[in-house]
Amino acid sequence: MERFIVRGTGELKGSVRVSGSKNAALPILCATILCGEEIVLEDVPELKDVEILCDVLRGLGVKVEHKDKNLYVINAENITNTVTGEELMSKMRASFCVMGPLLSRMGHTGNALPGGCAIGTRPIDLHIKGFKALGAEVSISKGMVNASAEKLIGDDIYLDFPSVGATQNIMMAAVLAEGETTIENAAMEPEVVDLSNFLNKMGAEVRGAGTSTIKIRGVKKLHGCRHQIIPDRIEAGTFMILAAATGGDIIIENVITSHMRPVIAKLKECGVNISENGDTINVSHHGRVKSFDIKTLPYPGMPTDMQAQFMALATIAEGTSVVIETVFENRFMHADEFKRMGANINIDGRTAIVQGVEKLRAAKVKATDLRCGAALIIAALTVKGETEIGDVYHIDRGYEDVIEKFRALGADIERVM
Repeated sequence: MERFIVRGTGELKGSVRVSGSKNAALPILCATILCGEEIVLEDVPELKDVEILCDVLRGLGVKVEHKDKNLYVINAENITNTVTGEELMSKMRASFCVMGPLLSRMGHTGNALPGGCAIGTRPIDLHIKGFKALGAEVSISKGMVNASAEKLIGDDIYLDFPSVGATQNIMMAAVLAEGETTIENAAMEPEVVDLSNFLNKMGAEVRGAGTSTIKIRGVKKLHGCRHQIIPDRIEAGTFMILAAATGGDIIIENVITSHMRPVIAKLKECGVNISENGDTINVSHHGRVKSFDIKTLPYPGMPTDMQAQFMALATIAEGTSVVIETVFENRFMHADEFKRMGANINIDGRTAIVQGVEKLRAAKVKATDLRCGAALIIAALTVKGETEIGDVYHIDRGYEDVIEKFRALGADIERVM
């Protein structure tokens, strides 16, 4: 098993370019199924999750060419299979988003129940509710979700929770449906907007993405296009917290600053210096940050994917911080890893009370999920000594060139077997 060895180096300085968004790229890759013409995608991050999803697409008969770093050419003209098995689907939850496009274009699909990070229950009932509303027959048997429809017909769909995955899957199912579909209480995340922009480039008629009401007027056919994936706001936030935690001075490039408002506001509240210039953010800080309270919420609230990184910062903040997780019920597993490093954390249900300590200590820890792994790197870079992080395959799922990017800022980090 590969591990990261991290040695605290104090202040980190330099510049780093944010990669394309994993959470935007994955559904857009799925959406290429909707079109039988060539599609060119730029700024696709080089990640294990992308690799897995490309294997899923190839298994369906989609031609996927990795032309250059971050550049993919995809052609789904010849779909030869509409069933995705357990082996690939169990590795990544986002692979379930092939269901909407397959149902929309081919009229039938079978997908094994999805997997991914063990951060809590992420039910597929909202996806199924949407498919049924569009006229599909859906059944679950022996771990497979099967759906079919002679014709999908637009309808009004209200989501009980603004699920990003369900919003995206229903959008993709509706673009070739007959008539108009309205999704109410839709997710408003930037990744939903990026998918909408991509679909519209292919000739779809999607309006309202980025608001709680999305309207989709079905079209007969979609065409090829070229699209650049938006920057990864979670990666940008991770490096912002890194600068605050290590007392560093980091310039973060390729950022859509409007996507970063919750993170920027909270770090400023902690006393961190932040300046914006176009698509660049400069973050600097010296000494300990002030304690803070955060509560994760759907966009435009604080992202749940930033909760672990903020908890890493809270462990060394001056005073007591409160972290409330409202999105996933099992997303405090990193707390035990921080405790191994000397953190003072008490968990009560979905609330974590973090009493900041002056310094953490080096320890042997493991990445329990993707964002936990990034948070542990941040924590490890603030302490003297050598911290060993295990299960780093989680980190590779969501951060492109992670070792190289941290090293470019002065971090002492290496990958070992």
